[in-house]
Amino acid sequence: MSLLHAIVLGIVQGLSEFIPISSSGHLAIVPWLFGWDDFAGDDSLAKAFDVALHIGTLAGAIAYFWRDLVVFAREGLRVVVPANRADAPPEGRIAWLLVVSAVPAAITGFLLNDAIEELDDIYWLIGVMLIVGGVLLWAADRMGGPRKAGEFRLRDALLMGLGQAAALQPGVSRSGVTITVSRALGFDRAAAARLSFLMSLPIIAGAGVYKLLDVVGEGGIPSDFVAPFLVGMATSAVTGFAAVWGTIRFVQTRTFAPFVGYRFVVGAGVIALAVAGFNS
Repeated sequence: MSLLHAIVLGIVQGLSEFIPISSSGHLAIVPWLFGWDDFAGDDSLAKAFDVALHIGTLAGAIAYFWRDLVVFAREGLRVVVPANRADAPPEGRIAWLLVVSAVPAAITGFLLNDAIEELDDIYWLIGVMLIVGGVLLWAADRMGGPRKAGEFRLRDALLMGLGQAAALQPGVSRSGVTITVSRALGFDRAAAARLSFLMSLPIIAGAGVYKLLDVVGEGGIPSDFVAPFLVGMATSAVTGFAAVWGTIRFVQTRTFAPFVGYRFVVGAGVIALAVAGFNS
């Protein structure tokens, strides 16, 4: 695997993990468009690289939210019954609700992991999901209200968590569906983005550990792939940080419409290429 490919895919992962355009969809589309076959059909090696990129984006997001995470951890330990205690500090309640929100996706991923991985190369379906997700995001963005992140409740965590579970299908977008659900629940755009990104941390960390154990069990990373893996991780960390920072700032004054338009254009293009038999 060349360092250039690692850098490109690291950038793709870092940006698309948090911008609501689907990281899994783009990590499938980009090599398909350019005809890259870096892993020569070695699924375990491809899985290992995917884990490396996700660890990178996790590091980038943690770097952005580290102050919040310290407060959440401290206050969360003080809450004995976390769900909706009236006297619970808001940071402690939110900390536990973020954990609760990860449960639906964790269960779905554990039960359906193999079936989901088989969908990575059904490109027309990825295109369809990009468009469908864009329509839902556009509609929910128009419904959104003034709620702030501090008003996050158990019902919100469960509904957004169920949406996050549906995002395991490439093309849906984890951040896209959680932002969509949160806007439909009345959160303002900045709160929707912030909650979505915070929700990603336990699920990315859990999925990373789960897949990492698989990688180690299958022999680990070949020595000639170590440099591209490290470069991909570093690139995804830097661009992941930039995506979180940039998106939160962007939606403070603008709508999600540019992301919706991007999903429509890319989705339509992918469908057209797939139907035409591109790279088949």
